[in-house]
Amino acid sequence: MNTLLLGQSDLRVTPICLGTMTFGEQVAEADAHAILDRSLERGVNFIDTAEMYAVPARAETYGATESIIGRWFAQRPGARGKIVLATKVAGPSRGMPWVREGKGMTAADIVASCDASLKRLQTDVIDLYQIHWPERHVPAFGALYYDPAKETSQTPIHEQLEALAGLVKAGKVRHIGLSNETPYGVHEFVRLAEAHGLPRVASVQNPYCLINRSWENGLDETCHRLNVALLAYSPLAFGLLTGKFDQHAPTDPGAPQGARIARYESVRKQRWGRPEALAASRRYNQLARDHGLTPTQMALAFCYTKWQVASTIIGVTSAAQLDEDLDAWGTQLSPELLAQIDAMRWELRDPGQ
Repeated sequence: MNTLLLGQSDLRVTPICLGTMTFGEQVAEADAHAILDRSLERGVNFIDTAEMYAVPARAETYGATESIIGRWFAQRPGARGKIVLATKVAGPSRGMPWVREGKGMTAADIVASCDASLKRLQTDVIDLYQIHWPERHVPAFGALYYDPAKETSQTPIHEQLEALAGLVKAGKVRHIGLSNETPYGVHEFVRLAEAHGLPRVASVQNPYCLINRSWENGLDETCHRLNVALLAYSPLAFGLLTGKFDQHAPTDPGAPQGARIARYESVRKQRWGRPEALAASRRYNQLARDHGLTPTQMALAFCYTKWQVASTIIGVTSAAQLDEDLDAWGTQLSPELLAQIDAMRWELRDPGQ
């Protein structure tokens, strides 16, 4: 894999990024370290985490993932210099009072969260510091519609940018990014940054996969014209696009009980637990088999080869899963297959949105 520049930043990242939200919940520390070792050995230089992780979020595991990565850095001299490290400041609480006491995300919250992440990660600088979800009210994590009546925003985007600029100036952060954003949000962050000489967002981390192509409903043009990179998360739709639930639904006794969507009711209550998401995934998985591919190969190749995607974030619970996901790199989808995928999307739309 060659590296690429992330947006207008000077960060050179691999087109595959290791997501780590399973570390500290599904994945024990020793296994997480083995996955990190294997990822680095195979040439992946990009790691993404968040202060909120592990997932599902619990007070007992808040910050656990960053701490696991921090201890990995401490035990592997030289590893930090080989890694582009991304983490995130949590947005408004969303029912997680252990993240912060207030309901919003103030400038002081941003600074405090960054300092805490630096300590847990045992590093002096975060290469890409992202806002995990907007401070203002937006439809995200399965919500479909914007409702102005639910707006509770207290910290203007300009104020958020100034706080992030302070972190950059202090040398704690190299570049900034967004996550779970909308076209309005991306435009406003870029507009204000350019108008006031503040840091420009390098990337947006949003869901993108066969059953959630909502990125292509406006954000693709926004980010292309503004040169803001997409970091695609959930390319396998929490396992639905691997084929592991084609015979047995996540709640069936025959389903693999170690998988996130089977193991955690909180996950099933979100977009990936919709019956329509499972039905659509089964259709795509069979299409992959009809073309001589595994469901995982087709789903990942779809993201790996899309012009819209800068880097695809893969989340794994074992080194074997990591190898399978990395081995899919280089898989090409024929024009015929891509046309069939588009035809299926026209019929099924985005049940994982």
